[in-house]
Amino acid sequence: MTVAAPDARLVLALDAARRILVFTGAGISTGSGIPDFRGPGGVWTKRQPVYYDEFLASDDKRREYWEYKLEGYPLFVRAQPNATHQALAALERMGRVQALVTQNIDGLHQAAGSSEARLVELHGTNRWVECVACGVKTEPAPAMAAFEKTRAVPTCGACGGWLKAATISFGQSLKKEVLERAFVEATRCDLVLALGSTLSVHPAAAIPLTARKRGVPYVIINRGQTDHDELATLRLEGDVGEILPPAVAALDRSATLA
Repeated sequence: MTVAAPDARLVLALDAARRILVFTGAGISTGSGIPDFRGPGGVWTKRQPVYYDEFLASDDKRREYWEYKLEGYPLFVRAQPNATHQALAALERMGRVQALVTQNIDGLHQAAGSSEARLVELHGTNRWVECVACGVKTEPAPAMAAFEKTRAVPTCGACGGWLKAATISFGQSLKKEVLERAFVEATRCDLVLALGSTLSVHPAAAIPLTARKRGVPYVIINRGQTDHDELATLRLEGDVGEILPPAVAALDRSATLA
């Protein structure tokens, strides 16, 4: 496999930064076998999502939700971090990442070595299931196995409430403290690096804009158009897995030689 030459403009942008706000979307995980949701052929072009109020109100909708989660569970269990996740972990080890704000729920940033302390998971995570009544989080495997066997919607062992993945469903509000932290990080960064996102989902898409309004450089790498293309100081079209890792490797080499 031929390794692409690093984009010199990207290397310069990364080299000039010490407090990078990384913002990641589904496009960085497709290389790990995680399907996109909104792109052409994405998950939501093939099925209708179950809204949060529907989940709470209807047993049929709860079962539909769990059928979808069970269908995708083996894929999430098998998924491994790809070169983009690893490059971001390396960038953090260099001391350049202030925060990593992600729309993804796959846990691959942590698996690659990105620290929990710098990670902001806007839409929650598939790594846990959570009781909608008391908020207790547990490992998903027992709930998945029970549902596969009985097709009865799993309930909380602590209070009997309904279990769902610890993710933000359609129609469910983002957690206030998580969203507030992301916006605070946008007031402190010196570069925004948006990767694999169409930057079209709000309020998440407003986070990079908070930094851009301060005059902070804004680098966007994505395959396909984004809503922020005209605002970028550097816009790179293509697979982030082919563009970012060579630039981070070049930055690492230059730091080693310095």
